[in-house]
Amino acid sequence: MEAYSNTDAERELRTAFDHAPTNAVKGEWFFITEQSGVSSQTGSYLYPDGSHFLSDSHALECIRDVVDKLEASQRQSFNKVIIRWKKSRIPLMRGRVTVETYFDESIVPRGPNHPVYELAAAARRAFWMKYGELSENFISGLEEANIHNQTKWFGPHRRILCSKVNKMLTLATDGLSTPWAGVAELENGVECELFMELDLSINTTPQIDKWAQLLIHLGDLVADKYQIANEVKKYGAILFCSLTDDYQPMTHVILSDDQRQIEDLPFGPIALICVTLITDVEIEHYDQSGEWASNAARHALAVRQLHNR
Repeated sequence: MEAYSNTDAERELRTAFDHAPTNAVKGEWFFITEQSGVSSQTGSYLYPDGSHFLSDSHALECIRDVVDKLEASQRQSFNKVIIRWKKSRIPLMRGRVTVETYFDESIVPRGPNHPVYELAAAARRAFWMKYGELSENFISGLEEANIHNQTKWFGPHRRILCSKVNKMLTLATDGLSTPWAGVAELENGVECELFMELDLSINTTPQIDKWAQLLIHLGDLVADKYQIANEVKKYGAILFCSLTDDYQPMTHVILSDDQRQIEDLPFGPIALICVTLITDVEIEHYDQSGEWASNAARHALAVRQLHNR
């Protein structure tokens, strides 16, 4: 394609914006080029009071067209375009249009080999090593990542850590808090990890493997839902899901807040959430109509704690 510059884009849009709504005094649009298969375009014409017009499909179509031409021209690398229009104060005169292109590193998706992934994994391992001896031979839930280095947990890690203290075993998810691959958001994944404590005296190796696989599946559910860590923090405990008959006599899963946090992750500390499996009998007398059946969940955990003393 022939060279197509920001000046060319401004000239073309100046003509297109002649069709601005009668009461519009200016306009502002932001365009993010395709990142991880998704592009975005926001903005509109503005009224004198600064409020937005609800629809300006013609302007959006014209903007999309000039951005395509700028990309095809390859005069410079950019991933963000800001377009501004201001109505002329002189009747019958065209308004002023500016087209600015930028390369913003903060919106560039993380590649498959970004160091942030291993930094997150190292922080989690360091945390659990404070509470017990990690089993180096325990592997559960490893999954090959896609081209963006994503598993079902949106990062390269989808696995279980196993640590032992005396006769107790802790299984913990390792990957829910890995920063998302293929995007640029400064978030530690879904901002939490799950853990389950087992008594080794009543759990055999096959059972432990079974619980580890369950923890992987619970991690999948957490990754699919919105802000579970915040919900658990808000209510203290929630009745998260029911179990299949494979886990009888256990029938339900409670997620509850743990006072500890995992520190030193790339984008701040994350919540630790305890997984407790319960039976129907443990909640049958409690009201489950509230949000996340949180009252029933808290009562069931309180009774468990009394019995374990």
